[in-house]
Amino acid sequence: MDTPPTARPGTTPHTVPTSTETRARRKVATAAALASAVEWYDYFVFGIAAALVLGDLYFPAGSGSAGVLAAFATFAVGFLARPLGGIIAGQLGDKRGRKPMLVLALTLMGLATTGIGLLPTYETIGIAAPVLLVTLRVVQGVAVGAQWGGAMLMATEYAPEGKRGVYGSLVQLGVPIGVVTANTVFLVAGAVTSDSEFAAWGWRLPFLIGLLVLVLAWYIHTRVEETPEFREAEKKLAEQEASRSAGSPLRTIVREHLGTVFLAGGSFAVNTATFYIIITGVLDYTTRELGMKREAVLTVSLCISLTQLVLIPASAALSDRIGRLRIYALGAVGLAVWAVPMFLLIDTKSLFWLAVATFVTSCFLSIMYGPQAALFAELFTAEMRYTGASLGYQIAAVFGGGLAPFVMVLLLEATGTSMAVAAYIIGLAVIALISIKVLAGRASPR
Repeated sequence: MDTPPTARPGTTPHTVPTSTETRARRKVATAAALASAVEWYDYFVFGIAAALVLGDLYFPAGSGSAGVLAAFATFAVGFLARPLGGIIAGQLGDKRGRKPMLVLALTLMGLATTGIGLLPTYETIGIAAPVLLVTLRVVQGVAVGAQWGGAMLMATEYAPEGKRGVYGSLVQLGVPIGVVTANTVFLVAGAVTSDSEFAAWGWRLPFLIGLLVLVLAWYIHTRVEETPEFREAEKKLAEQEASRSAGSPLRTIVREHLGTVFLAGGSFAVNTATFYIIITGVLDYTTRELGMKREAVLTVSLCISLTQLVLIPASAALSDRIGRLRIYALGAVGLAVWAVPMFLLIDTKSLFWLAVATFVTSCFLSIMYGPQAALFAELFTAEMRYTGASLGYQIAAVFGGGLAPFVMVLLLEATGTSMAVAAYIIGLAVIALISIKVLAGRASPR
């Protein structure tokens, strides 16, 4: 049976941190932000490649839209694997520490992304090519499912009193940084190659750069300390184990907090779905259906993502002052109201109006995404936080983000109008607002 969550801001007495503590916090926050950025870069290059080339190279049979659907289905497979990564890393992270799980996640992602960059195409090895592509995408999904909880907790559990939102937002910045970097690398790869060279080997370059994530994994393993809150939780776990009263974090979540997990996922699905629609689905829609230039659309996506670098920490800082759920709900309302105007502007085929449409959408996404890490962390105690927060996030990723580009193509093919995609976003926004309302009645996360 689900029990009401309790807001858990920092509980340490308010003291002036020493210079050593301040340096430690900054180092951990920087490492967590970099881990998030490189992990999301590796994850996003697949989405861009799926919209541009993977359909033709790995799923060549059938129409152009069939190939894109197959590529987006492979993209979605990574999301289906994310809860598995969250469960495994959550169990071990709540018992053995945040840092080792983050290092493992980075290592898996680096190896899988590099493997995709080296993978032969369907023309070379036949059916083995898409099978291996799906396998590597599953590994990417497991890795990112494990990464978010570790990076988020490394940052928020090191946060000084009253600044958990701001510190959590540093990890959230990994998403726009990953998008900007991925788009930039693809733009450079397209600029230095012809269309035929890009299709033959240029698209592989962004994946091969992903190998650098292993360097960061080594740095975190050797130079970053475990979080203070986990060290305290570790003592409690040791006492429980000594008295044989310790239970599995996953079992505790399922028995007592499953409703909170699903509410967290329901509150966030509209954000992750809309995000992947504008960075991946719209890329395919504008280039394949509307005939817009690939480089121009990628440039718009890059520039819009830059604005999130300001908006995400700003909304997180505001949530530290007036409450997480107020800011969170404002973003969900904005996405519902803006869904129809967004696609009306995109359908003009104007690059300017595409930029306006996606910029406003990005603002509402940032308003939600900034406080989300701290909000999810505060829904669970330290002994089960990695598991609970990760599951809530990854459930949203499966039913929102992973399926969104695939659903978008299906809706466009079935209805012939982008208004069907707008209705999809509005429906998810309504679910988010209901989930937020229920969460607000159970707790008052600051």
